[in-house]
Amino acid sequence: MKTILLADPVRYPRMTTEELRSTFLLKGLFAPGALHLAYVDLDRAVVGHAVPTDKAITLPTYPELRASYFTERRELGVLNIGGGGAVHAGGQTWNLENLDVLYVGRGNPEIHFESHSADEPAVFYLLSYPAHTGYPVTLVKKADANPTTIGSAETCNLRTICKYIHLEGARSCQLVMGVTHLHSGSAWNTMPPHTHMRRSEIYMYFNVALDARVFHLMGPPNETRHLVMANRDIAVSPGWSIHAGMGTRAYSFCWGMGGENQDYADMDPAPIDSLL
Repeated sequence: MKTILLADPVRYPRMTTEELRSTFLLKGLFAPGALHLAYVDLDRAVVGHAVPTDKAITLPTYPELRASYFTERRELGVLNIGGGGAVHAGGQTWNLENLDVLYVGRGNPEIHFESHSADEPAVFYLLSYPAHTGYPVTLVKKADANPTTIGSAETCNLRTICKYIHLEGARSCQLVMGVTHLHSGSAWNTMPPHTHMRRSEIYMYFNVALDARVFHLMGPPNETRHLVMANRDIAVSPGWSIHAGMGTRAYSFCWGMGGENQDYADMDPAPIDSLL
C-alpha cells in the first residue's frame, strides 16, 4: 500500500503538471487478479480496487494502519463496477451485482472478495475512513440507492445521482458514498462547483470509454487547474479545492467523503463567475 502526502494551497500554485498528477491523481490501482490500495494522509483515507478473477482475494491489514486487521478502527465502502461477485464479511456472504454497494462497519476481522466468473470478474472499488463506532454490514442494491435526476441537457449536465451510504441510507460513522451517472450528450459534473472544508472528497471515474477522457477541475475557485483522467482513475480533493469535471463523452463516477460531518448538503458554493 503506497502512501500519498497531499500538498497544501500554498505549494499548490507552483506545482507542475506532473507534480499535480503525482499528488492528487491515483493511477495504476486497477489490476485483474490483484488488490491495490493507497493510503492518503488527508483524513487518513484508504482507496483502491480489488479485482478477483479465478480465486478469492483477502483484504489484509497493512503496517501503515498499525492494526491487527483492516477494520479494527476503520469502516469500508465497497462498490462493484464489474461483473457479479461476492464479499464475505460479518460472517455472511453478500452478493453484489453491478452498481451494488456494501457497507462494512468497524470490527469485522475477515473480509474476502470473489467473482462469480473469472471471464467477467467483479471490480470492487474500495473506500475506507477511520471509524470510532461500529455499524452493521449493510448491502444497498442499485435500485435502492435513491436515484435522483438533476441538471439539464441545455446546460450539458443532465445526470442521475445515486446515494448509497448516507444519513438516510446505509448508516456509517463518517463515510458518505454514492455514484453519479452522466446522461448521453451531457459532459459536466458538479457545475457550478463547491468546496467543503469540513470533508475531503474522492472521485473515481468509471464507464469512461477507452478513447475518452475526463478533465477533472480542482484548486481554489480563483486559481483552478485540471487533471486529465482515464477510466478508473481516482482524484483526491482536499477541503480547499473545488471538484468538478467535463468529459469528452458521458461517464460515471463514484464520490466518497469523510471528515467532520455527513450532511450531503454541507457545501460552500463557488459561482461560475467566480472561477478563474
